[in-house]
Amino acid sequence: MSILSDHIEAFIKSMLEEMAQVEMQRGELARRFGCAPSQINYVLSTRFTPNLGYYIESKRGGGGYIRIMRIDMNKDAYVMELVNEVIAESLREQQARSLIAQLYEKRAVTLGEARLMMAAISDKVLPAPQENRDAVRAGILKNMLLALANEMSRKEATEHGTM
Repeated sequence: MSILSDHIEAFIKSMLEEMAQVEMQRGELARRFGCAPSQINYVLSTRFTPNLGYYIESKRGGGGYIRIMRIDMNKDAYVMELVNEVIAESLREQQARSLIAQLYEKRAVTLGEARLMMAAISDKVLPAPQENRDAVRAGILKNMLLALANEMSRKEATEHGTM
């Protein structure tokens, strides 16, 4: 099921690269991918959330539609929002990978930075017992993001001659 979700997500994101917002019908999208409308709902509710930088309007019924818009956030504010509001006291590996992918997609981190972050939050390298790994992972990712935000602020200050 996740491969189908990946295809639906990629299709919608490719449309969003061309337009500021995308409007489509849930049933039409489901027919295109040969799935139930509930699969479309699943993709929208898990991969196009405000925390990931998207806003969705939806109207059900005969003339119903789904409107998806990318939220325009500056990188620094987006990173700080992740640190302060999105990353809880614990974070599963897949959740962390998704957040890092969004950071890369929004150009808040480079490919190299994203790869280093992915390596650092992997279950394979966390020395904590299984029951503590999610908390350790959340702490590591928060600290990495805070360091990243600090570096972004320093670069901006240097570029504007305020440092």
